[in-house]
Amino acid sequence: MYEDVSEVLLTEEQIQQRVRELAEQISADYRGKDLLLVCVLKGGILFLTDLMRQLEIPHAIDFMAISSYGAGTESSGVVRILMDLNTSIEGKNVLIVEDIVDTGHTLDYILRNLSTRRPASLKVCALLNKPSRRQVDVPIHYVGFDIPNKFVIGYGLDFGEKYRNLPFVGVLKPEFYR
Repeated sequence: MYEDVSEVLLTEEQIQQRVRELAEQISADYRGKDLLLVCVLKGGILFLTDLMRQLEIPHAIDFMAISSYGAGTESSGVVRILMDLNTSIEGKNVLIVEDIVDTGHTLDYILRNLSTRRPASLKVCALLNKPSRRQVDVPIHYVGFDIPNKFVIGYGLDFGEKYRNLPFVGVLKPEFYR
């Protein structure tokens, strides 16, 4: 599996250090408030578990599964909810936990959808941000890392449901996805 990676973009140590820093900021910002973390599956699950272990405040979690990529490397632009939240978010402080923000289409859809459910607040925490690919302007309140326009895998990110288990974020060799 490691031989499929052309370069390690972010080491396990870099990721864990940044997750700790994000958790400190989120804990400070939401101290004394009820917080609901909404993980966007499947890619966000490792980030969510590491982040929630570092939070110093009580919080609840819920999950959404969204599809916009299918089996490809480019967003199709068509966003579908595959699995919706199990709980109401009305009146709650909601923090969306996302693995990567690329074009912004998926996150824009999620934000528009969830805002109709009348949360007290709605913010975004993304581990990875690809600003050079942005087509839709979306607010990201907590950003782990800005990354270049490369196809990344690992730490929850996949290609064809593989590579999620890598402890780092790496660049997949082009011959594996072309």
